[in-house]
Amino acid sequence: MTTTAEPIQGDRRATYREVLAEPRFRLLFTTRTVAITADSLRITTFSVLVFTATGSALFSALAFGISFLPQLFGSLLFGSLADRLPPRALIAGGYALECAAAVLLALVRMPIAASLGVVALIALATPLFSGASSRLVARWLEGDAYVLGRSLNNMASSGAQLFGLALGGAAVAVLGAHRALAVSAALYLGCALAVRLRLPRLEPGASGGTSGGARGDGGAVRASLRGAGLLLRGRTVRRLMLAQWLPSAFVAGAEGLIVAYAGGRHFAPGWYAVLMGCLPVGMLIGDLLVGRLLRPPTRERLVVPLVVLMGLPLIGFAAEPGVGVSCALLLLTGSGFAYGLGLQRPFLDALPQDGQGQAFGLLGSGNMTLQGIGPACFGSVAEGIGTGGAIALAGGAAALTAGWILSWRQAP
Repeated sequence: MTTTAEPIQGDRRATYREVLAEPRFRLLFTTRTVAITADSLRITTFSVLVFTATGSALFSALAFGISFLPQLFGSLLFGSLADRLPPRALIAGGYALECAAAVLLALVRMPIAASLGVVALIALATPLFSGASSRLVARWLEGDAYVLGRSLNNMASSGAQLFGLALGGAAVAVLGAHRALAVSAALYLGCALAVRLRLPRLEPGASGGTSGGARGDGGAVRASLRGAGLLLRGRTVRRLMLAQWLPSAFVAGAEGLIVAYAGGRHFAPGWYAVLMGCLPVGMLIGDLLVGRLLRPPTRERLVVPLVVLMGLPLIGFAAEPGVGVSCALLLLTGSGFAYGLGLQRPFLDALPQDGQGQAFGLLGSGNMTLQGIGPACFGSVAEGIGTGGAIALAGGAAALTAGWILSWRQAP
């Protein structure tokens, strides 16, 4: 089955209601939100399971972050398949793989190394189906509707992560870790079935990619490496990717120190969770206000000020503030993440039509990888200058990227 519906178009200011009225976007949006909830539930539960089995904080941390780094390798080696394979089969197959991995972890008693390997292997494929999904959204929502679609995805992602973390804690307490993993498997299965049954069947060429050249050009790996190289060698695309990667990586470095900061300041038990929740709450508020109230040109002009807003509040942690001030600073930092809305249309406009799926996969996987590296780097810094100083340093680095962005956005 193919579809002939027209995308939402135009440079005019769109509304969230218009975006959600597009049924194909609504399906991808809903399944993605449920899948992120399942991700958070699985990651938290798997980390608990590994810590219970080993008693090792190192292995528990590896279990928490093992799905981040492989995504970059998957994007570099296989990213071109996001534009070459039928998107419905690719997206549904991705959720089915996640389901199978969760079932395997829940039912089969494997060595810890093997369990980590299963999660890492699945992470290699994540950029493929996430890139295919983002490419469809870019095709079906145009102009300001596309930006608001990304805004909705950002807000849903923050909410789903919070809900998934809370659900993970409750599920482990009530059901145990293995049964909690089975719950995440059920959520993934529901997403796979919904996409398979309700998303129109589209050939790669019909969804904005190219089906030609999948064979006879050296294979998927060579094509993926060549495509990634072309994307990163293009100055505009490279700058826009780095502008989306670097500030969030620095803030992630600060976020990774929140628990240690709360412990070092002897905050009451449970406050670290409140502090960690302030960032996603701020992100929700920022995306809602910037996406709903501001016109597209205004959003794009506010990119640099919002990046500054991300970094400057964190510098306040150099004074080692108490709970109330710390919460306010983190809320402000989170609201600055809305700067990304002002980069969405320029980034999409800079992409080649036949490589959008790979570009979106590379954008997401690079973002996840750097957000995994950031806490390790600034955690090492904290060993020398303390957690408050390291958080402030991360904030200063994020703010400095605003100057770099300003330099090339003002260039002729």
